Amino acid sequence: MSGTYEITWSERALNAAAGFLRDDAGGLAELMDRIEDLSGDPRPADAPPLGSPDLRRLHVGRYRALYEVEDEARTVTVIHLGRLG
Repeated sequence: MSGTYEITWSERALNAAAGFLRDDAGGLAELMDRIEDLSGDPRPADAPPLGSPDLRRLHVGRYRALYEVEDEARTVTVIHLGRLG
């Protein structure tokens, strides 16, 4: 896919990011940088599909991001953020 996708966030994902910011700003910044990279490549090899090529999970350090790609709308919607430990 060529072109740029807009990154959008669910309220749930934004709330999780705000919570992670308080105790791990560096880890969250790394995750946010990788999510921003999805605007140019929404289906990177290190973000496997979850039952559909459009629903994917990205692993960055101890963080996980669940997101959905919508090609017609040219959007990547971050649905959920999680963290190990």
